[in-house]
Amino acid sequence: MFLRRVASKLPQSARFFCSTGNRDLSNAIAELNKEMESIFGEPPPSSFSGAIENQDAIDEPCSIPPKDTGNDLTMPMLTHVSKEGEAKMVDISCKGVSHRVAVASCKVILGRKVFDLVSANEMGKGDVLGVAKIAGICGAKQTSTIIPLCHNINLTHVRVDLALNPKDLSVEIEGEASARGETGVEMEALAAVTVAGLTVYDMCKAASKDIRITDVKLEWKTGGKSGDWSREK
Repeated sequence: MFLRRVASKLPQSARFFCSTGNRDLSNAIAELNKEMESIFGEPPPSSFSGAIENQDAIDEPCSIPPKDTGNDLTMPMLTHVSKEGEAKMVDISCKGVSHRVAVASCKVILGRKVFDLVSANEMGKGDVLGVAKIAGICGAKQTSTIIPLCHNINLTHVRVDLALNPKDLSVEIEGEASARGETGVEMEALAAVTVAGLTVYDMCKAASKDIRITDVKLEWKTGGKSGDWSREK
């Protein structure tokens, strides 16, 4: 409301002071402050002038979040949250291109009855592990569609492996995604194993509703500014 009042009362030349660019920005702000003080009898709120002065910093593309390295501690900032606290898609245009690989895993606990049916390939819907494998590959390729702030990545390889584990009557799933680009493929690997696990559930749910999908996790990744990472065993 305050800004609309200002714009309606200022002369035309003052309203468009920013058209001169950054060269005379400080002088233009000072002149505008004087103009508003003469109209309203008081200087403008400090938040208004501060917002103008900091506009370039707010609009700066591909900004890298600051890190607090005091006391030898690194505190990463949330990259998907703007300065206004709103969700945003990270600008990766200034990041370097590198080969990126990520491996994720999960487990589907079947129980004795379902495990025996899957082992014998006697589920009514067909080949559980074969269908889940294809579903996992499709899931990795659709990650940016189902996860709102993920970038659309040109994947160069996706691998999904499923194996029956008789010790805990489960299906162990491992997924790998790779690409050459500006951002990592961790979400693609995680999507692959998650969708594969959900498909196992869907293929087997007629035989049991007690199936559990557990331990969805990233195992390791490589590439990018953060370099290599591996889960401690």
